[in-house]
Amino acid sequence: MEPTTEIRRLLDLMPASGRMLTKIVAKREQTKVIDYAFPLPWQQERRISINFDLWRRLPQPQRDLLLLRTVSWLTAVKWFKPDVYQGVVLAGLLGTVVEIVQGDVVGTVAAGALTAIAGTRIWRNNRSSQIEVEADEAAVRVAGRRGYAEAEAAQHLLSAIEAVAQMEGRPTLDFMELLRRQNLQAIAGLSSVGIPETLREKS
Repeated sequence: MEPTTEIRRLLDLMPASGRMLTKIVAKREQTKVIDYAFPLPWQQERRISINFDLWRRLPQPQRDLLLLRTVSWLTAVKWFKPDVYQGVVLAGLLGTVVEIVQGDVVGTVAAGALTAIAGTRIWRNNRSSQIEVEADEAAVRVAGRRGYAEAEAAQHLLSAIEAVAQMEGRPTLDFMELLRRQNLQAIAGLSSVGIPETLREKS
């Protein structure tokens, strides 16, 4: 597999929003098949690194769904959107600046604490089980526009999760992967049991 050719193919596979936000790079030395960092607010580009020596061992449908799932997760993480917590962060930042200018130490501490609490909540929302499961579901939907049937796409992603764990030398799936596996089995029609709605809630 020639990385440049595969990267071009993967870029064509992505939705337009993914091509605008993400960049794929080859990283042979990494132990993970595909890796990405949690995007921070000031990062405009969201980088996806792939070990193509491992990547080529996966069948193309599994590679497609893994890439679409990664892009779906990265584009789902939003720091700035109309939301009560974003409003509190902005109000807290503004309040902190005003209190600093006025020299009010107590007010500065209070405004700073409010900002920190709201910022932590945004961080937790972006790391929730809901966003993980929804990224899988979004990848399956995008795959549907690329010629895959819904159940077929879910099965490919399910197989990819298990194959990647084996290739990376992990004997068992972690909790989040098991949760995703259960949801994908339900989408693929392999199980009648989905995941509880409580696990979809942002906490």
